[in-house]
Amino acid sequence: MSTTSTIADARRTARDAFGWDTLLPGQAEAIASVVAGRDTLVVFPTGAGKSAVYQIAGLELGGVTVVISPLLALQRDQIASIDAAPDAPAAVAVNSRTSARALSAAWAAVESGEPVYLFLAPEQLARDEVLDRLVAADVRLVVVDEAHCVSAWGHDFRPDYVRIGEAVEALGHPPVLALTATASTPVRTEIVERLGMRDAHIDVRGIDRPEIRLTVRRHEDDAEKRRAVLDEVATEGGPTLLYVATRKDTERYADELAQRGRRTAAYHGAMASRRRDEVHAAWTASELDVVVATSAFGMGIDKPDVRLVAHADVTESLDAYVQEIGRAARDGEPARAVLHYRPEDFSVRSFFAGGRTRKDDVGAVWEALAEADGPVRATAVADTAGLSSRVAARILNGIVTAGAATAEPRGFLPVKPRRVEDVVEAVREGEEAQRRIRESRIAIMRGYAETTGCRRRALLEYFGVEAPDRCENCDRCDALADRDEDSTTRFVAAGARAGDDEVHVDDAVEHREWGHGTVVSVEDDRMTVFFDEQGYKVVAREALERGIVDVEDSARA
Repeated sequence: MSTTSTIADARRTARDAFGWDTLLPGQAEAIASVVAGRDTLVVFPTGAGKSAVYQIAGLELGGVTVVISPLLALQRDQIASIDAAPDAPAAVAVNSRTSARALSAAWAAVESGEPVYLFLAPEQLARDEVLDRLVAADVRLVVVDEAHCVSAWGHDFRPDYVRIGEAVEALGHPPVLALTATASTPVRTEIVERLGMRDAHIDVRGIDRPEIRLTVRRHEDDAEKRRAVLDEVATEGGPTLLYVATRKDTERYADELAQRGRRTAAYHGAMASRRRDEVHAAWTASELDVVVATSAFGMGIDKPDVRLVAHADVTESLDAYVQEIGRAARDGEPARAVLHYRPEDFSVRSFFAGGRTRKDDVGAVWEALAEADGPVRATAVADTAGLSSRVAARILNGIVTAGAATAEPRGFLPVKPRRVEDVVEAVREGEEAQRRIRESRIAIMRGYAETTGCRRRALLEYFGVEAPDRCENCDRCDALADRDEDSTTRFVAAGARAGDDEVHVDDAVEHREWGHGTVVSVEDDRMTVFFDEQGYKVVAREALERGIVDVEDSARA
């Protein structure tokens, strides 16, 4: 079947089954890729219709579409959207809150032979009974929502996502569709590798949100910053999200904004699930003016008229920042994204980026693995090692990353006998590499906050997207226009090639000391490169080029 006819079929399905008269840019092409049987990674911004890709492709393919989604609230919203469509297939969920009656009905729908969307949390794939029933079912598409969670270098890594690739193979590797709103080039590479995607079609669109004005405000002390944040949020007329770093600050800012007359609620991950659901529902129904939240208020937030996303604290990465500000202006109308920071805020982030696992804890987890008879679940390892599930899961992931064990669908399995000392050393080395990655992401975030050039250009080129010198909708472009001078940051866009000996954006490089890397941006006097084991390095261009021993031109690769 030709791509043209597939796209025509997709548009007809969108109209007849879901009531959509048109498809958004990129949706038809992604659907055609999936229907053709090709593994596909879609990086579309919030509000660009990622869910429509799997909904239409799943109906076109027939059978069972498995949707792996990390939040139950997000699953509920997506199921409700499918249920409201004119003639869409059934949508069911299997998770920790599914009643026995609903669970029986869900598996009956899966085993009926009719098209169905089955929503699962990633930890469900570790359950033997779930995987066995999926293997016996007619699974024709596996969807990994919020796919950046699979990347250890992403901003929201989830250990439960590590096993998805193994589960896909156990199902006979049906087409895999990975969806995320933000993923830089290194994160996209790891998503493809961890999910075992074959000849993946990668579609990156809409990272640029020109309707969102970008502003950064620097402060010299915390009291000054707090006053400025409160003044900014209290005087905003439209719906506002205020992101803060701590649970305590969600309550503190919410109380102070309420005193200023704004309908406000706090939101953080430690709140009772019922209260989180209440805040989410009130926000969606426009019963709140402001939600003051940690990063826990994120996935599945679907409100079109957010006019301001303010940050009282710096995020741990530019990936996280872009995803959070992307919740503004989903209606296409002008909105603002404002980051407030003090220079020392980055030092605080760097401090929390450190930390190492205790050697005794790593040894206890390895011994629990090595002594088990076959694959063993993370909960069983935690019990045997006498550790919390969270600590045990983190160590298990480190052991898998070090190559000492594999994450099978039915549990973790040591690769071969090893000395406990060697495993501990390998895990600690991996943790050190991750620490460097986290610190380098913070350095990139600092670079965005302190850039003297166009903010949008700095942001877009981090994601490998071509950008003009100026966007004319950020505070730095205003300052440059006032001074009537060019930006001091001059990037070379991917594809703009001056000669074969030049290094360009997205080129793969091999450095004598730092190993394999990918060029993120090129300036007149410096380059930013993501190295697999070192993270982001921003160094003088001449010094970096002296250390590069090989360049693979992305235009010829």
